[in-house]
Amino acid sequence: MRAPPFSACNPGIFPRAVTALVLAFFAAGCSDSTRQEDRIVELSFGHVGAPGSLFALSAEEFAARVNERLAGKAEVVVYGSSQLGGDDVLLQKLRLGTVDLALPSSIMSSRIAEFGLFEMPYLVEDRDHMTRIEQEVVWPDLVPLAEEQGYHIIAVWENGYRHVTNNLRPIRAPDDLNGLKLRTPRGTWRVKLFQNFGANPVPMAFSEVLLALRTGVVDGQENPLAQIHASKLNEVQQFLSLTEHVYTPAFVTVSSQHWPSVPEEIRTVVEEEARAAQAFVYETARRLDRELLVEMAATEISVNWADKVAFQRASELVYDEFSASVEGGRELIDRVLRLAQQ
Repeated sequence: MRAPPFSACNPGIFPRAVTALVLAFFAAGCSDSTRQEDRIVELSFGHVGAPGSLFALSAEEFAARVNERLAGKAEVVVYGSSQLGGDDVLLQKLRLGTVDLALPSSIMSSRIAEFGLFEMPYLVEDRDHMTRIEQEVVWPDLVPLAEEQGYHIIAVWENGYRHVTNNLRPIRAPDDLNGLKLRTPRGTWRVKLFQNFGANPVPMAFSEVLLALRTGVVDGQENPLAQIHASKLNEVQQFLSLTEHVYTPAFVTVSSQHWPSVPEEIRTVVEEEARAAQAFVYETARRLDRELLVEMAATEISVNWADKVAFQRASELVYDEFSASVEGGRELIDRVLRLAQQ
């Protein structure tokens, strides 16, 4: 009688002397194959925020939601505190496919000129206004421009309203910034803004700021309260001036080239939860703005409100320069201003 055909995972009739060895060999092969099929997809999410920052809280909440829905299929692993690099490096890694998700903010203006819209001082009035901007400007106009550069934005979150800290004096009006060595992000328009205010802006990665303040390389910096507190910048600064000079959104971003290679089911859940997390982000941002201001006011740092009217007047040149140098810049500004009236 002819023996049944031999197959990798069903060896059939085989000489008894070697059956155990062959079974063990092919069982290992079948087991490896099964493990390949069942392997969990790991998605790395890099950002620059320290533990407890709005970035960290937002990314961790988002990851928890995704991981619950995709248990056994995929896992978002969050790497904060610039563990995978600063914003500049993270954007490079997105395009290389060595990081899956990132959370750039101000740096987008140095990649796509039109994103400099969010560098215009006192442009975004509140989060309701930002929601209208997102719907009417970000998705139809800015997101496609990012796509052309290889960045696929899947959600809009927040970095927040920015304030100035320093070790020289309270900042009540633009003249108080004269000669101040102030760390800024590498975004083009933030540098221009503080140059117009009379400061000496020093662009550097966020991960370098604490050491630069401690060693006196810079006199001060500007960031939202959540970033200032989480990174302990307030502990090496004497003055906190509440300027609210710029509101910066943050963009949950993946690679236009590499993201489609992720299984569709996983992509769908990640994108749904990234957008759904915005409500948590805004709620958390409001809470941190209240709580951290009270907490820091109780420390040795001196807190003062700035004269926003004076800063707004000094900001007109930046608006004019953006309008003149960025194609369609004036139209973008005007559309955003009209949305504030709705």
